[in-house]
Amino acid sequence: MTQQAQEALRAGSIKLKVIRSGMYQQLTFKVRKTNLGNITYTELYTERLIDANELSRLANEIGLPVEAQNGRAFPKGTSAGDFSSL
Repeated sequence: MTQQAQEALRAGSIKLKVIRSGMYQQLTFKVRKTNLGNITYTELYTERLIDANELSRLANEIGLPVEAQNGRAFPKGTSAGDFSSL
């Protein structure tokens, strides 16, 4: 887990630079627990729309699952069960 991920888990939120509509924007992502089937895991969430490619980039960069209003991305090679103990 990255330093940014650890800080986000402690603080409950994190501000990240995101490309939206061709421009960089700084968005706040909140840490929340989410149920997926019988697994409860931790993820970063924002209510904004973000492209799938950008969600994937953020998840791989931070090391935590990232969800926006229009989708969800996990870091490469991981699943919800990998984040259930956070």
